[in-house]
Amino acid sequence: MVTKRDYYEVLSVDRGVTESELKKSYRKLALKYHPDKNPGNKEAEERFKEASEAYAVLSDAKKRRIYDQYGHQGLEGAGFSGARGFDDIFSSFGDIFEDFFGFGSRRRSRSSARRGSDLRYDLNLEFMEAAFGSEKNISVEKAETCPTCRGNGCNPGSQPEVCNYCGGTGQATRTQGFFTVSTTCPSCHGKGKTISDPCSNCNGSTQVITEKTVSVKIPAGVDSGSRLRLTGEGEAGIDGGPPGDLYVFIHVKEHEKFIRQNNDIISMIQISFIQASLGDHVKVSTLYGEETLKIPKGTQYGETFRLPGKGIPSLRGYGKGDQIIQVQIATPTNLNKKQVALLNEFSRLEADKFKNKLKNILKGNAAN
Repeated sequence: MVTKRDYYEVLSVDRGVTESELKKSYRKLALKYHPDKNPGNKEAEERFKEASEAYAVLSDAKKRRIYDQYGHQGLEGAGFSGARGFDDIFSSFGDIFEDFFGFGSRRRSRSSARRGSDLRYDLNLEFMEAAFGSEKNISVEKAETCPTCRGNGCNPGSQPEVCNYCGGTGQATRTQGFFTVSTTCPSCHGKGKTISDPCSNCNGSTQVITEKTVSVKIPAGVDSGSRLRLTGEGEAGIDGGPPGDLYVFIHVKEHEKFIRQNNDIISMIQISFIQASLGDHVKVSTLYGEETLKIPKGTQYGETFRLPGKGIPSLRGYGKGDQIIQVQIATPTNLNKKQVALLNEFSRLEADKFKNKLKNILKGNAAN
């Protein structure tokens, strides 16, 4: 259990201190330990709260009388638990801080201004649009400031009025024992103003739903899952607040020939077993047009070849991936008699070649 210091000790005053002397002492401590002058200093923050709590008691004649007679326990029994935080302190002593050094209640005052909501748009791109970048126009439905009332919610010629219930503070207050409880005003809902002649275009809401065409620049190299942020293209703010942002999520369609793997492109090429055996030069499709690929003699099924720099441009603005080409060997069908005969002859020669190789191996083993 933390033991509270004596309030007179906290403010460095004696028990016979006058109201003006008490205020002067508190002003000195508030200036020294104010959070604006000591950002991030936890010790100063606690000293400021401690001094404010002491002043809250000793500046109130009834609370001071209870404290002088019964101490901290007497205040707790009367329902006083001290300041809960800075908002509590500034709302209680705002006028004092204004008198002291020009900030306080205004610094901590509630503002009805609110930032507009962020929006999401899912954009489908063709494979090539994502690879090389493009510019797309998209239609976005969003809340904008009403052009008729220009955001004040009233018909032209009229203005919002100060709320009679809360006097424009946006807060309804009521006293419980020795302290005051503040809640959002039920009449103006915290805005501090009411509208007697609502705008006929937006019904007093200050905003209307519109459809806007937005131009989106797609950088080269984006992929599915990429997210583009368009600052200020979200919904309009309320009561002067800034607009939200528009987030465009990218979805890239598959390509009939190319598969993307990071910044590399994978494609397939089909050649005959004759080309694979004897070698050849073949035309292959790339993102940048046709290229000639050399097929070496004896190329095997599934073998890959790489074309440097023929892949996707890097999103960082420099360099490109490669294109990786995988070989598939087609088996001939619908052979005529001559082709069948040639293949049988080829098969026989291969068998003889294998037999001769085997004989040579056996002869060598016998000689050893």
